[in-house]
Amino acid sequence: MTEQEFAGRVALVTGAASGIGRASALALAAEGASVMVADLNAAGAAETVALIEAAGGLADSVEADVTDERAVAAMVAATVDRFGGLDIAHNNAGASGRSTRITETDLDNWNLIIGANLTSVFLCLREELRIMSAQGSGVIVNTASVSSRTGQATLAAYGAAKHGVSGLTKAAAMEHAGQGIRINAVAPGFTRTPMIEQEMAKNPVWATSALDAIPLGRGARPQEIADVVVWLCSRRSSFVVGQTIYSDGGVTVGRKVRAPQ
Repeated sequence: MTEQEFAGRVALVTGAASGIGRASALALAAEGASVMVADLNAAGAAETVALIEAAGGLADSVEADVTDERAVAAMVAATVDRFGGLDIAHNNAGASGRSTRITETDLDNWNLIIGANLTSVFLCLREELRIMSAQGSGVIVNTASVSSRTGQATLAAYGAAKHGVSGLTKAAAMEHAGQGIRINAVAPGFTRTPMIEQEMAKNPVWATSALDAIPLGRGARPQEIADVVVWLCSRRSSFVVGQTIYSDGGVTVGRKVRAPQ
């Protein structure tokens, strides 16, 4: 593609200090967007900005706690002040939290996981939509998960939050589709982010089991998830509204079964 898809447009990516968020920020910048890189990890966000600039792109960073409504409002305002608007948002920040059975999950842990993965998306959507509604255009992609469709023991809060992201995406899309704003979600499966790579090294038995459950037989590269984000933000998905796109190597399609020997 010779023409940059997002030339002259402004993008905001949360959770962009590493992993999927960093890949998304890099991919959007490569297509011409000016990118605000947001994360609690200020040093990691600055590294993402440096990578974008080294590739010839334009970016800046802001330290933001997306579970805090004042911080979210300040983050969106900083984006508009720095780049003059907001055309694209990827609400990617989240956290898995502790793995516990429901009967052993205390309310603080529940609230932490719901806040990091669902309330944060609501707060970001609310501020982003105020800007996009006023200008009559925009595209938003929320990060859901395979856990938006499946259930997993010991991850009830995370699964509930990600189901909520999918439902919130649909509701927001229906409210704003008539205003020139498209909202969708990407639902990654097992993705080999730096955090996951560390867990794989510490627990190779778990890693083997997780990979064996993926029909494609491997985990996703963060760039592969970012490619879906770019597509959902592009003209090529102009008739896609309120969808959760599963990029999971086939995990949510069915159970992988070994052929008889």
